[in-house]
Formats: sequence, C-alpha cells, structure tokens
Amino acid sequence: MPTLLLLRHGKSDWDADDGDDRARPLARRGEKAAGTIGRFMARTGHIPSSAISSPAQRAEETLRLAMAAGEWTCAVRTAEALYDGGVPGLLSEIRREPAATEVLLAVGHEPTWSEAAALLVGGGRIRLPTAALARIDFEMDRWDGVGPGAGVLAWSVVPRLLQAAGT
Repeated sequence: MPTLLLLRHGKSDWDADDGDDRARPLARRGEKAAGTIGRFMARTGHIPSSAISSPAQRAEETLRLAMAAGEWTCAVRTAEALYDGGVPGLLSEIRREPAATEVLLAVGHEPTWSEAAALLVGGGRIRLPTAALARIDFEMDRWDGVGPGAGVLAWSVVPRLLQAAGT
C-alpha cells in the first residue's frame, strides 16, 4: 500500500529575495522547522523509500535539513514539475514512481500542496502551512493509479505543535 508524505518547504527568507524566486533560502525559522520534521519522521518510523523535491533552494534545503536532523537517507530526485507544474505536475511525478517505492516524500510549495492533498482525499479544505507534513495512504499496489479521491488522509502535523510538545 503506497504512502505519500507531502512536505511543504520551511519558511523562506524574504529578506534574501533578490528577485530570483528559485534561489530564495530558508529563514532561520524554516531551518529549525525542517529539523523538527526530520526528527519527527525518524522517531515515528516515517522514513521515505524515495523523495522528490522541487528545484527551488528552499525546498531542497528543507529536505536536506530534515534528512540530517532525522539521521535518515533515501533516494532523492529533483523534478521541475514540483516547482511550476501545479497539481497536474505533482500527480505526473507521483505516478512515475516505481511500484517498489512504499513511502514517497514530495517536497514543494503552496498552493499546490494543499490543493493536491484535498484532491487526493476526495475534497474538503486542507491547509499545509510552512514545513507541514501530511500523510496520505492509498489502497492500491502501484503509484500510477494515484488520482482524485484515491487516498485517505492519515494525519497532518506542523512543526510548531511538535516544538511545543518538546518533540
């Protein structure tokens, strides 16, 4: 049964914005949140088999810092569609994943991540703030069947709550 983890990148540093959106780094708060999420993933056993990241610096940094803080690794690929392809681009990348991948982590941006989560679970309003992580489970054998209403939202967590709980 495939599991998708959607991770929105951490808070970015708008003061470092020189007009190149792709090159905008994480703010200190975003760095801390990425580490919190990475440790949460490790402690709860939610280690991905594979990860796809947007090519934006803030997304790649979020993934790198989560992996380092949680002390886990997985195969990583970068996909342009996670930066500018919207929900269709994300779905296309998910559907390309080999059946052997049990847990897929996708790291990217709003509004795509919230819209995709809502679409995949059949509707509703889901909001993924910066560095939020959502788990969506699918009752199928292969990633190529992932589509609207095919998933179940198992949970969603934000770093602020984990930090408040001392996690």
